[in-house]
Amino acid sequence: MYPDLFQIGSFEVTTFGAMVAVGALVGLWLFDRELRWSRLPLDTVNGAALGIVAGMVGAKLLYVLEHSGEEPLVSLLTSRAGLSWFGGLFAGVGAALAYFRGKHWMIVPIVAAATPALAVGHLLGRIGCFLVGDDYGCPTTLPWGVAFPRGLPPTDVPVHPTQLYEAAFLAVLAWLLIRWRRADVDAGFVLGRYLVLAGLARFLIEFLRVNVRVALGLTVAQYGALTIAAAGALLIASTATSTDRGPRGRAKV
Repeated sequence: MYPDLFQIGSFEVTTFGAMVAVGALVGLWLFDRELRWSRLPLDTVNGAALGIVAGMVGAKLLYVLEHSGEEPLVSLLTSRAGLSWFGGLFAGVGAALAYFRGKHWMIVPIVAAATPALAVGHLLGRIGCFLVGDDYGCPTTLPWGVAFPRGLPPTDVPVHPTQLYEAAFLAVLAWLLIRWRRADVDAGFVLGRYLVLAGLARFLIEFLRVNVRVALGLTVAQYGALTIAAAGALLIASTATSTDRGPRGRAKV
């Protein structure tokens, strides 16, 4: 566990922040590559950059909301980790979609082209969570259990490294998404599968996480995950029954 990279005066650069930055850069590169392959407008990347900024704000605000009352507001806002993936996903994707809609572009092909970037960016962010000791799981006696004595919060008891579990899944998911796109699978199916698989994986991983259960024994993240998975299932169903889908893989705007 290596939470800090270096410090300049009172400004601290953390491994989590560095991994989030790397994830954003790699994600933009992947998105640009997928746009070129799909022959979609390259300035769509501008919407993705807007989504990254909005996503960071949304991720922090949802984290603060989820943990309000546990620490002073300033501490929550300046925590070295303290980002909620669902807050980032909804705010980031929402801002990007608003940008795309304002340009009168087709939404599904563009977002489907972004799915490998979303998976890889999320993967790198989860590695950052592991490095700072955030978002870990419940105690375990398994040989790969990890203690986070400088974690958030600290623990000397070995716990499930759920950050790495999710990162491993996202690596496989990113590979599958690229394979599906290269096989000219319909954009609606690609996006729908991403939503279903990412949602179900997060739902299951949450059972190993140390999070507050809000209703029916489930966490806020699990309800968000089920919402995402349900949206993906609806998209798959609507794509399957559509009779006017147009070009399948490299849909033009």
